[in-house]
Amino acid sequence: MRKVSLLIIFAILCTLIMNGTGTAAEKGNISTAPKKNGDKKWRIAYYEGGEYIDYKGELVSTVKGLMELGWIEHAEIPEDKGESTKVTWDWLSTKAKSNYIQFLKDGHYSADWDEDIRKRMSAAIIDRVKQKNDVDLLIAMGTWAGKDLSNNSHKTPTLVLTASDAVSSGIIKSIEDSGYDHINAHVDPLRYERQIRIFHDIVKFRQLGVAYEDTVEGRSYASLDIIEKLSKELNFEIVKCHTKSDIADKDAAGESVIKCFDIISKKADAIYVTLQGGVNSKTISKLVEITNSNKIPTFSQSGSDEVKEGFLLSQSHSGFKYVGLFHAQTIGKVFNGASPRQLTQIFEGPPKIAINLKTAEIIGFNPPMILLGAADEIYNNIGSTQQ
Repeated sequence: MRKVSLLIIFAILCTLIMNGTGTAAEKGNISTAPKKNGDKKWRIAYYEGGEYIDYKGELVSTVKGLMELGWIEHAEIPEDKGESTKVTWDWLSTKAKSNYIQFLKDGHYSADWDEDIRKRMSAAIIDRVKQKNDVDLLIAMGTWAGKDLSNNSHKTPTLVLTASDAVSSGIIKSIEDSGYDHINAHVDPLRYERQIRIFHDIVKFRQLGVAYEDTVEGRSYASLDIIEKLSKELNFEIVKCHTKSDIADKDAAGESVIKCFDIISKKADAIYVTLQGGVNSKTISKLVEITNSNKIPTFSQSGSDEVKEGFLLSQSHSGFKYVGLFHAQTIGKVFNGASPRQLTQIFEGPPKIAINLKTAEIIGFNPPMILLGAADEIYNNIGSTQQ
């Protein structure tokens, strides 16, 4: 049965990859070609709830997409091993060359996962775009930023990136309609359902461990509603443990996740590693140590960077390339006169797989050849850059 299931998965993967990425149709043939803002450049600002590795990956991939479309001259973006987007933004605002776009030097905002800073900062951003009128497009990175800027308090075109579930978190009205003329939020409505289905088909878990912050945002990040729906359909139990996530104290967030992994590794036979502040570059090695020592297969909700660090499976980060181009095309269409609301929000990246064979060896998982054939990224060491 497992062999048949994996063959089906592989066939689906190959079909989707050969057919390209999926997008919903939108009205009109809107250009993405570079175009000046009259005799000026288009001015872009950026707002995030706090540092998170996926935010940096999404920003970099979007910039590369803009380079591919000709909005920015091709150049090597400086490597930065941390999770901050500030280094990338500083480079964009001072070194990136473009006849069309200006990344505002004072246009990078981060609330550092602090609720008080968040309130002041979001109010300051809205006041700026209304009073100074010096921003032509806002990039709202993540759920916090998306919620803060998706409202009628301003009219500046705003693209919401990497919000786990923009609908359930209240950022947009539906996957088809943002509800605001100036808002567009990228959604991949089946991404996390695909992950859980593939993970279950591969390892046949009966108890799935899930650590998450028990808040509206935390449950949204973890896609808990999807997990609960699939638990009934696929007949598995959810082993829950509550963590701290969107807080300024990253050490406390990390300690809470480590504690939960200690607990659920003894109760579950697989763990879905969810998006949250406590899963970061400082804690992943410890989390991998816990799961590997307990012989627990893991699937990272985030992507292959975490597989490289030792989690067993995830979707390949080659998908960043495709979604980055999608974001760049959306920016190009807005600068060519489109309303963000009229543009499609739906983009489904190609579901390529990443696997860590060293972790597979440690936990005693023997990946079938058909799974390896479906893998776009294969890592032979934990924490290694070599594939």
